[in-house]
Amino acid sequence: MATVLERPAGWQDHRPAEISEAEWKTRVDLAAFYRIAAIQGYDDFLYTHITARVPGPDKHFLINPFGLTFDEITASSLVKVDIDGTIIGDSEYGINYAGYVIHSAIHAVREDAHWIAHFHTRDGMGASAHAEGLLPISQRALYIIPRLAYHDYEGVALNLDERERLQVDLGDKQFLLLRNHGTLALGATPGAAWSAIYQLEEACSAQVAALAGGHEHVLIAPQHAQDEALRQLAGRPEAARAVEGRKPHDQLAWEAVLRKVARTLPGFDT
Repeated sequence: MATVLERPAGWQDHRPAEISEAEWKTRVDLAAFYRIAAIQGYDDFLYTHITARVPGPDKHFLINPFGLTFDEITASSLVKVDIDGTIIGDSEYGINYAGYVIHSAIHAVREDAHWIAHFHTRDGMGASAHAEGLLPISQRALYIIPRLAYHDYEGVALNLDERERLQVDLGDKQFLLLRNHGTLALGATPGAAWSAIYQLEEACSAQVAALAGGHEHVLIAPQHAQDEALRQLAGRPEAARAVEGRKPHDQLAWEAVLRKVARTLPGFDT
């Protein structure tokens, strides 16, 4: 049985009558995702994107309106587009075309990619530009590397034919470093996607901090530890199962996000 996600105290349903309950819930969660990214400093003024697939058969997804900063985004201001980039319904704003190209490529082929986050943080860009990619120098990195793919820089993502190469490069991975560009992570739930992009961003930051003293002074995790991390990752569904009666990690993480956003940047659910 699916567990009902707890909402912050005082949360109200501001859903317009013309929007389904399922879509409105997705909108509220996506607006909260934008605001937690702003709180963490993962935003890039008007740029970068987080998208969420709208429940239903149409393969529509929601993206930020181009012109609003992450901390301004609300459930009702999000823009709904189809896989061809056509805006569905009325919107005061347009969308960033490069964001559409990247996200539509993944939404089109990955059924598990209900939520996709792509950032341009300083440390994410720094790690993406490192010739060796993400190095096994932190605990976070050890668990990300087996699920991490790379996509070479081709310029601003305005060419639709780049979508095919993005799809091939990502394959079945959960994490992507876009070379000389930034980070990307996906998930089936907002909690899974947030946890993934948070871990990737923090792994990149740890690497940038470690390399500040020069590559020759950095300790690479011992091979036996890397092998053990792989073994643990392979058994993660069982090993990470919550104690009976407790909530799964992704749900706990997302409920914590909703509480923090409600305290720090309220109004996302309007």
